[in-house]
Amino acid sequence: QVQLAESGGGLVQPGGSLRLSCAASGSIFTIDAARWYRQAPGEQRELVARITSGGTTDYADSVKGRFTISRENAENTVYLQMNSLKPEDTAIYYCNVDGLLTVAFGLVRRNYWGQGTQVTVSS
Repeated sequence: QVQLAESGGGLVQPGGSLRLSCAASGSIFTIDAARWYRQAPGEQRELVARITSGGTTDYADSVKGRFTISRENAENTVYLQMNSLKPEDTAIYYCNVDGLLTVAFGLVRRNYWGQGTQVTVSS
């Protein structure tokens, strides 16, 4: 019904920048709340950023001041702008979206996960 396509990951040098995208497609009317998680090998999954339906944002202390989460409703896309990247930011990044879906009788709210995109920060 709804698919999330992540893109924008890759290899970047320390201090560099990347912008991750998470595009929703299918029977979606709009994106409500959204989150970005990351998981490195041998580490627990970590919530790095979230945005509420009202636009309020929160960040993990480890990325505060460097990462910015945003939502473009016209494109049904969530972004994560990552600046001043550090080697410890290396991980697979996953988007998680609460979407409002169009169905025959109106709208329903559902949660979806992206497939993950690899971010590697190395010199």
